[in-house]
Amino acid sequence: MTGDDRGRGIRAVVTRAIRRKPARVAVLCAGAFGLAGLAFSLFYYIGPRLIDDPVPDPATIARSIEVLDRDDRLLRAYAAVDGRWRLSVSAEEVDPKFLSMLLAYEDRRFFEHGGVDFRALGRAAWQTVRSGRIVSGGSTLTMQVARLIECGGQRSLAGKIHQILCAWKIERRLTKQQILALYLLKAPYGGNIEGVRAATLAYFGKEPKRLTPAQAALLVALPQSPEHRRPDRHSARAREARGRVLARMVSAGVIGEGEAQAAARERVPDRRRAFPMLAAHAADRAIAGDRSSRRHRLTLDAGMQARLEDLVRMRAARLGDRRSVAIVVADHASGEVLASIGSPGYLDEMRHGAIDMTRAVRSPGSTLKPLIYGLGFEEGLAAPQSLIEDRPTTISGYAPTNFDHDFRGTVTVRDALALSLNVPAVAMLDAVGPARLMERMRVAGMDPQLPESEMPGLAIGLGGVGVTLHDLAALYCAIARGGEAVRLHESKERRIADGPEAPRPLPGGGHVLSPLASWYVGDILAGAPPPISTIGGRIAFKTGTSYGYRDAWAVGYDGSTVIAVWTGRADGAAIAGATGYLAAAPILFDAFARLGRTLAALPGAPAHALQAASADLPVPLRTVRIPQGHAEGGKIAISFPPEGALLDLETVGAQRLGGVMLKARRGKPPFYWYSNGALVGIAPTRRSIVWKPDGAGFSTVSVVDSAGNSARARVEVR
Repeated sequence: MTGDDRGRGIRAVVTRAIRRKPARVAVLCAGAFGLAGLAFSLFYYIGPRLIDDPVPDPATIARSIEVLDRDDRLLRAYAAVDGRWRLSVSAEEVDPKFLSMLLAYEDRRFFEHGGVDFRALGRAAWQTVRSGRIVSGGSTLTMQVARLIECGGQRSLAGKIHQILCAWKIERRLTKQQILALYLLKAPYGGNIEGVRAATLAYFGKEPKRLTPAQAALLVALPQSPEHRRPDRHSARAREARGRVLARMVSAGVIGEGEAQAAARERVPDRRRAFPMLAAHAADRAIAGDRSSRRHRLTLDAGMQARLEDLVRMRAARLGDRRSVAIVVADHASGEVLASIGSPGYLDEMRHGAIDMTRAVRSPGSTLKPLIYGLGFEEGLAAPQSLIEDRPTTISGYAPTNFDHDFRGTVTVRDALALSLNVPAVAMLDAVGPARLMERMRVAGMDPQLPESEMPGLAIGLGGVGVTLHDLAALYCAIARGGEAVRLHESKERRIADGPEAPRPLPGGGHVLSPLASWYVGDILAGAPPPISTIGGRIAFKTGTSYGYRDAWAVGYDGSTVIAVWTGRADGAAIAGATGYLAAAPILFDAFARLGRTLAALPGAPAHALQAASADLPVPLRTVRIPQGHAEGGKIAISFPPEGALLDLETVGAQRLGGVMLKARRGKPPFYWYSNGALVGIAPTRRSIVWKPDGAGFSTVSVVDSAGNSARARVEVR
């Protein structure tokens, strides 16, 4: 006998009984319904107390850790502790069309019943009796949630009763929105994918906020039999299941016939996509700094990060095997890191992609020269058009040579920096002092590394010191913003109290260079010719090449953004002929082109900037010479104010003079006095002059005599 025959037989027996004894049947039915009602009441109120299954707090369910960008877009996700991809999601973050389909297909009276829909159970039982097979299940979303949290999940009559009890218990503990959120979080979609957000990322490569009707229907169909219908393994079964959902949605009036037909023609995904892995190194840093949080918000821009990661992969492939590329992009007004690419590929073993080259300590080559000349400008030793010698020489026992082993003779400081000549840079460093260079590097937020027990010497000006790409970005941020340092940071929420992103007080009040010295440097760097076959633009940039061609650098900025580029091999091997200008600068200009905006204008010249030709400069600035005072213990000195003095402009003496009296001893008149590189005044015969500071803060006061000897003192004005 078939199932249909059995069903017809049962219906016939029931019909004959009703016809023969209607009154008796009515009494029996009334009694049965009364007993059922009493049993139901006892079952509903007492039953949930008979089970020990706890209802979990939705907030305690293990989720994937997420790292988000500045606009809360997903950068990278990590599997939950149980190995499953389970990403946080709320109903508001899911396409309303999907929710309508889900409720219409699974639980039309979800917001009306108390956990169990007896109408649906009765309909399912009657359909089973009529057809002899299971047509529909009758489970509510709450009952499915009970199964998902492993509450009464056995597929038996006892298991179903247990599940019903759990559903009632869940309805008493949680709101409907919490129950729906649990389903959206825990619904199975095949393999280790749980929840609608993980499913849309894995199968469609998108967030669930905007779905097509075909995608929504597939997501409704999969949890009923996730392994049997996995689209990456059984696309034909997935298509059939999706078609049944679409047909039901037409019958329910959720979508129209034409919309369903168009959705049925849409391709079913046949592969599982990788989860987002943008800014992999920065994400690792964020988690290492705060392991207690499920969500980490960074200052990075996901769109910019993706574009520049594509650029890095393309350029690294073009440069050749084992070559790596790293980029840091920062907003120099706020110090926010907008993009951080540590390697061409986090999983690229050939290029040691797991090593974050934005934080690797390497030799910076010539990239520190702008700071060296900036210090010279600040102390009044030179102006951009001052003449300086580029000839074979020995300076304090150090004999530098130029990169091309050639010498240009007498050149301007502008040309010396633009051409990155080594001899003039070392001469200027000898004048300002290696210790002062190291100090200002630290003020900029850098952490320069020297071999243990080694004192800073002239070699640091040509790359004889260890820095990171992140360090160089911080230095050029300071130059770009008029000499004031800003702490670079990646954490949007600044939760990391003791890690590398923790804010620290800036030494020296954050004064790296004076505004005038910074503008001089930027104006020179903006005039450097861009690499061949690059899109030009007004970018102030500097390149550098470390000893032995191990590291190639390019750092530049426009009116709002600093970009720092490194390329080389992560294992430190030399690459013949790989210079900063040839290897790194083209990447720098390409990175600016991919920012997605036009270049921001650089600042104009300050009112007191010296832009005259060499012959028209003040006499002491026409030629730059190494001050003899460095070798002879100081022929000229500043007697007041002393180094490190705190000057209070509110004192009676300062108010009477209208400023601070600067005094020099020894030296040959006339005396030229400077404050942060700007000329204060000329004293033809006297050794003193009144200085009116621009305002509170740190300043470098310097004096130059007619022989070119100089002295300086760094003071704080209040």
